[in-house]
Amino acid sequence: MRIVDLRSDTITRPTPAMRRAMAEARVGDDVLGEDPTVKQLEEMAAERLGKEAALFVASGTMGNLVSLLVHCHRGDEFILGDQSHTFFYEQGGSAGLGGIHPRTVPNQPDGTLALHNIEAAIRPDDIHFPRTRLIALENTHTRCDGSPLDVKYMRAVGEIARRYEVKVHVDGARLFNAAIALGMEARDLVAEADSVSFCLSKGLGAPVGSVVCGTRDFITEARRVRKMLGGGMRQVGILAAGGIVALTEMLDRLAGDHANARKLAEGLADIDGLSIDPERVKTNIVYLKVTRSDTVSELLSEKLSSEGVRLLPTGPNQLRAVTNYHVTSDDIDYALGVFRRVLSSI
Repeated sequence: MRIVDLRSDTITRPTPAMRRAMAEARVGDDVLGEDPTVKQLEEMAAERLGKEAALFVASGTMGNLVSLLVHCHRGDEFILGDQSHTFFYEQGGSAGLGGIHPRTVPNQPDGTLALHNIEAAIRPDDIHFPRTRLIALENTHTRCDGSPLDVKYMRAVGEIARRYEVKVHVDGARLFNAAIALGMEARDLVAEADSVSFCLSKGLGAPVGSVVCGTRDFITEARRVRKMLGGGMRQVGILAAGGIVALTEMLDRLAGDHANARKLAEGLADIDGLSIDPERVKTNIVYLKVTRSDTVSELLSEKLSSEGVRLLPTGPNQLRAVTNYHVTSDDIDYALGVFRRVLSSI
């Protein structure tokens, strides 16, 4: 059966070039600072994002948690969106492991936090309140249609952070998707950030890992925290080698994922029983509503999967599709045909 897997860009498998690089990687003990391939990846990542240093970590969740634990102490507070990945999908690690209090404010439909809401959430210096230490943003925003946050907005948040002497962290899991969508360099999108994490294992196709970037002092502390969390790995250059290929060969092709996502959205908009606004699709994430009263997302997902088209139910009447480098334009045509056939048969 033909398979078109649109559940997530995390399902991508390493390219042949990545497999070769991983097999031939020069390695050493990274906990002792002796893995040359990890060092190469970290230097490359820091340079691309305009930061002083970087740290390879096992996952995006670890990267965000490491950053929070460096920026905040127990009892401190950080501001983040109520739809953010860190709040929704990272198991409350900031509170559970760090004793750090999350202060949520509403995400706007475009993934931003309204500037006045950020400013209002920053605590005054009062013994009744936790200290606000950090503003955490997400770019692109997973639950807000994969929306990219632009430089103008980032500068405005940076100005607030400086005025109140708090830090800014960017969960940039799909940061390079944002850069491609906005037609600019990723480093410009995080110039205001004190720290940023990005994933190698989503649209960039590497099998494992994320990178955290910041100042040298920040990364020195982050390395200590990573070890505390069990993230000190040994000959991890085998994994870092895939990340190097991701950063050198997989960035420009993200535009193709965005084009396929838009094509999918436009096709779905013409199918009875579904509701979607293609104009909201800016990167590689597509959310669609099931509007037929006799159909729920779980049922539709099962029917689609039986014909090889896999999507992720994200609510009783909502499905998510994420394009990735395994999905071609022809696959989008096939998926749309399956949608039409399945909905006509229910």
